[in-house]
Amino acid sequence: MKHKKITALCAVLSMTASLFSVNAFAEEIQESTEKPSVDVFVTIADAQGSLVLVQKPVTVADTDGDGSLTIRDALWTAHEQNYEGGAEAGFASEMTGYGLSLTKLWGTANGSSYGYYVNHKAANGLGDLLNNGDIIDAFVYTDLQNWSDVYCYFDTDTANAEPGQELNLILSRAGYDENWAPVTLPLENAVITLNGEETSFITDAEGKVTVRLEQAGEILISAKSDSMTLVPPVCLVSVAGETETESESETVTESETESETETESETESETETEAETETETPESATEKSETTTTKSTTAVKTTTAAATKATASTTAAAAASSPATGDPVPVAAGLAAVLAAGTALIFKKHQD
Repeated sequence: MKHKKITALCAVLSMTASLFSVNAFAEEIQESTEKPSVDVFVTIADAQGSLVLVQKPVTVADTDGDGSLTIRDALWTAHEQNYEGGAEAGFASEMTGYGLSLTKLWGTANGSSYGYYVNHKAANGLGDLLNNGDIIDAFVYTDLQNWSDVYCYFDTDTANAEPGQELNLILSRAGYDENWAPVTLPLENAVITLNGEETSFITDAEGKVTVRLEQAGEILISAKSDSMTLVPPVCLVSVAGETETESESETVTESETESETETESETESETETEAETETETPESATEKSETTTTKSTTAVKTTTAAATKATASTTAAAAASSPATGDPVPVAAGLAAVLAAGTALIFKKHQD
């Protein structure tokens, strides 16, 4: 009996272990079939030195099937989603003596004169791996003779502020030391721009600047220089409050509402007037009926009077054409008739 119980217990344990093994295998299959991805932010400046993408959120997948999520995948996806004609029209890369390299960026193929940075550090190549939240800056060189375009960046990429608040920034640029090793240097005398408009804010010798933000909404802070060709730096600031566009929209909405209210009032007034007119219509009809009756009565009277006049005229005419009263012939005829009637009456009574 004990032997049977032990056998049954072993069978149960064996089945439980098998179930755990099956679940673990299924999880491994699911993990292997799920496609990995990372979310990054892409900024691109074109051949004219203009920003065409500003910290654009991009979900990066393995677009070339190499099993890695790289800068090449991010730039390809950014073009596919935002460039007219997609990645096929605006982006290209190929293997060169320097490894996987850019051959077209934002529609410009200029012989590999491009730059790209990850988190404000120079990348080794398009095959560099990416992580969630990485910031990618790519640009086309505008100076194809001396390649003097200067990559620069603020110490703050994004910020939130209140209207009238001051924001302290430091602007730095990429450079090289005497041994051509990459270094970071302060960018002096750069003019700060807000949404493309130049301001009076200028960086000092340490690249520092205090920017006062008055306008509500999304503000793009960048910079220009009279002495250097800058790749536009980017700092996106969300300033709380109502934007001018929203205010204008509300004003227009209020005006439209007032106009609609006035129109409704006018419509109601017209409706009431029409109702009053419709209410008064029976009285008008009665008045018209009375007028018609009066006219009809007058017409009848006129007709009667006319008939009376006609009868009188006829009688007068008849009288004028008849012999005058008291003439001998009519009187005799009348007497003869009376006598004849009387004789007939007497004769009838006699017979009775």
